[in-house]
Amino acid sequence: MIEKRTPIPVPTAQERIMTLARAGEVEKVPITEADDRVLAEAIYADHDIPPFDKSPLDGFAVQSADTENASAETPVYLEVTETVGAGGVAAPVTAPGQAVRVMTGTMMPEGCDAICMFELTKEVTRNNKTMIEITRPFKKGDFVSFKGEETKKGDPLVEAGSDITPGVKALLATFGYPEVPVYRKPVVGIFATGTELLEVDEAMEPGKIRNSNAYMVASQLKKAGAEPRYYGKLADDFDACYDAVAGAISEVDALITTGGVSVGDFDYLPAIYEKLGASVLFNKIAMRPGSVTTAAELDGMPLFGLSGNPSACFVGFELYTRPWIRTLLGAKNPYLIQTKALLGQDFPKANPFTRLIRSETRFDDTGRLTTRPAGFDKSSAVTSLAHTNALTILPGGTRGYKAGDEVDVLLLNEPGSVPLRLPEKNRT
Repeated sequence: MIEKRTPIPVPTAQERIMTLARAGEVEKVPITEADDRVLAEAIYADHDIPPFDKSPLDGFAVQSADTENASAETPVYLEVTETVGAGGVAAPVTAPGQAVRVMTGTMMPEGCDAICMFELTKEVTRNNKTMIEITRPFKKGDFVSFKGEETKKGDPLVEAGSDITPGVKALLATFGYPEVPVYRKPVVGIFATGTELLEVDEAMEPGKIRNSNAYMVASQLKKAGAEPRYYGKLADDFDACYDAVAGAISEVDALITTGGVSVGDFDYLPAIYEKLGASVLFNKIAMRPGSVTTAAELDGMPLFGLSGNPSACFVGFELYTRPWIRTLLGAKNPYLIQTKALLGQDFPKANPFTRLIRSETRFDDTGRLTTRPAGFDKSSAVTSLAHTNALTILPGGTRGYKAGDEVDVLLLNEPGSVPLRLPEKNRT
């Protein structure tokens, strides 16, 4: 007897999965291995930046009082007492009429209170001394980077739950984090079900297809921040499937199976969940593709039953598995970014379920975000996924959609853009 399933809305399915979401464990990793991890503790400044008054450019440290009357008609001449580079410390300047040649980043010499850049000076020799000629006055503090002007000791810099980007990594190095507190990557197991599946290195055979889902899902897991563990293919045999799934559960934080969740004669996952004693969270969602996407819970562990069709599998992961992982990693915004775009083609056919179109979303020449299908638009499609950077949302209803309609899109990557454009007057 075919099981009757009642579809639930996408947001309801997401809410049910997120009842299993929790903050993950914290571990420390070397800063060299912290890229793309999620910060588990906030970063605070342990010293002022800059840590001392310094020169932000190559020039001369001067006493502003010496330059008060400088002009083109009455230039001022200052004696250069020494040259100091970044990391060096100049001797104090104690007499009027003296200056120090400094490089970018050099600590301000004691007694000096302004910087005159090289371009505003002329070096000359007078009375066998190296001098600089200055033809304009400088005020106290001119061209000086002051201690603590960027940030002060104790200031909060990056919140916990932030992705460790190159910029965050620069802060970690600046404030002395040889080891970085991050959330442990959840280990997620993967099984691909179906006797029809061949591995990537096997020759094609009649009635067979290559197993693309396992490799795709493993890549999605890595991108989300998890550690994939591929357990291999499962043939259409209930006992073998059950034993394999039951054996893997103790080794992972979550388990993904692809295929076997529909109502066909060889779709064993519902029965496997039942035998395991897992509670089914949902097994029918009002969406296309992936309406048969299933999720269950076993002692707090999520079991994700994704469709065997590649596009449906892809969408199911992004909507349900990804936010669970991102929450475990401490991310404050675990869901895909949702924004508006203009539809690039007609979709005249009405659909009772919400459609999630695998799309190419990019900015047009006028700067508007536009979206159109990335290719063949069926749940079994795989080729379109290579060009997909967003999911276009077409809510279910009685009407179709026309090109130019404003619709919602979920961004998977940054949408295609154009090179930086500057107004004509700023193009220098």
